[in-house]
Amino acid sequence: MKKLRFGYLSTANIGRKNWKAIFNSGNCVVAAVASRDLERSRKYIRDCQAEAPFETPPLALGSYEELLASKNVDAVYFPLPTTLRREWVVRAAEAGKHVLCEKPCAGSAADLAAMISACRKNKVQFMDGVMFMHSQRLARVRETLDDGVSVGQIKRIVSQFSFPGSEAFFRGNIRVNAALEPAGCLGDLGWYDIRFTLWALDWRLPREVSARTLAQTDSSVPTDFSAELFFDGGISAGLYCSFINFRQQWVNVSGAKGYLQISDFVNPFYGGELGFEVVNILQDGFNLLPNARRVTVAEHGHGHPTAQESNMFRNFANQVFSGSLNDDWPMWALKTQQVMDACLESARRNSPVKI
Repeated sequence: MKKLRFGYLSTANIGRKNWKAIFNSGNCVVAAVASRDLERSRKYIRDCQAEAPFETPPLALGSYEELLASKNVDAVYFPLPTTLRREWVVRAAEAGKHVLCEKPCAGSAADLAAMISACRKNKVQFMDGVMFMHSQRLARVRETLDDGVSVGQIKRIVSQFSFPGSEAFFRGNIRVNAALEPAGCLGDLGWYDIRFTLWALDWRLPREVSARTLAQTDSSVPTDFSAELFFDGGISAGLYCSFINFRQQWVNVSGAKGYLQISDFVNPFYGGELGFEVVNILQDGFNLLPNARRVTVAEHGHGHPTAQESNMFRNFANQVFSGSLNDDWPMWALKTQQVMDACLESARRNSPVKI
């Protein structure tokens, strides 16, 4: 079976989870890992191979340039810090490598547009690493939202993604480093809130956003953040993300006829079944009866060939093998980035921002 050969540009920890996803995809392999420290690449490969061993161990490389020049690499996975991505994504595209990029994708929408343009110009695929977009559960959610009965016309979406960072996290994690991840919790967590909202509303952009930074580091990296998004037709969305609040990852979509709620929309709880709840009213003659049901799909939450992260890499490889480019994937990323940028601008200006 033909397999897409991935090169890792960086030895970031998120790549360890994705290593196993690539292993479980069935149509991808990790072919190389690059770090500016060769021994770090070697250790990273040893550690990951111990858990999910590829038949041919990946090459350890001591520079990013070596990886982009390698004829053994078809696609590059980018867990690099956000502010470093534009240069290396453009260089990867120019080297003819397909790009799967962690989020937030770039320091600004202008940077991301340049990255996407380079990929398009060089006929390589771009996609951001939002795993839940590749869950089978999402198709069932779409069916429910579109049936006209369960929820009706969407009026309000509310989401929260948060976790309490430890003292060590706030001392040394790159997600609170202004030079590397200036969007802080909004980029790391709020990206998912924004993405789900745009997806649920068929990629309509809000006309205006109003956001506030509720807490931040001494270097002005957001650590507690909320925003309101206002769409045409009287539709609104509220999002909250935090490195301070208790661990939560839920979304609620409500309409004139009912609501839909997912308690684990980003990282599914472990197990072999994913689901969501739908609550509305049934009419039985003259009586209005409450109706609550759970919709489920057979999909593992993590570390399995059916899991969303495995689906993500499998879908990416299948797209590359098709010989055509998926233009939706970069569009999803760019619209998410545009809304995130507007939220940051609104919070910094302490006033609404129109999109």
